[in-house]
Amino acid sequence: MLKPEEKKELVEQLHQKFVDSKIVILTNYKGLNVEKVNELRRKLKASKIEFRVVKNTLLTRASEDTYVNLIKDYFKGPSAIAVSYDDPVSPAKILSDFAKENDKLQIMVGAMAGKVLDLNAIKSLSSLPSREVLLGRLLSVMNAVPTSLVRVLSNVPQKLLYALQAIKDQKEAA
Repeated sequence: MLKPEEKKELVEQLHQKFVDSKIVILTNYKGLNVEKVNELRRKLKASKIEFRVVKNTLLTRASEDTYVNLIKDYFKGPSAIAVSYDDPVSPAKILSDFAKENDKLQIMVGAMAGKVLDLNAIKSLSSLPSREVLLGRLLSVMNAVPTSLVRVLSNVPQKLLYALQAIKDQKEAA
């Protein structure tokens, strides 16, 4: 049992985590054994995602004045939150995959950028490629434009040289 000072400190820590986060996903872990919860924690931690079991009253207090306050009505039952500070796609992907394998884990709702994400939105988010893949695709597109421009521009003098060579060859033949 936490002392009042410890609860206050925990609420302040959670509040700061909510402020710094990109996405928060609320889950119901009822029925998962300790081994499965630890397995999920390891998977999330590998992607720098925090997974915490917190009392609902503390979650409600910590969410005040943050975008996570939008989902405070869902803080019921055994709740655990996944908090990501970098990539909003990774927690959705990991939790969705884990929920497919373990039907005891329920993804309840999420909050991201001042919007509430229902289960369908979280599943849609999980189907997106990761941030690294998207950045790689963007970089290849950005790189293709100047490369194509250089090829087009380099063809202009080359074709001019071919035309001049053809004129020279005609004059020499005549």
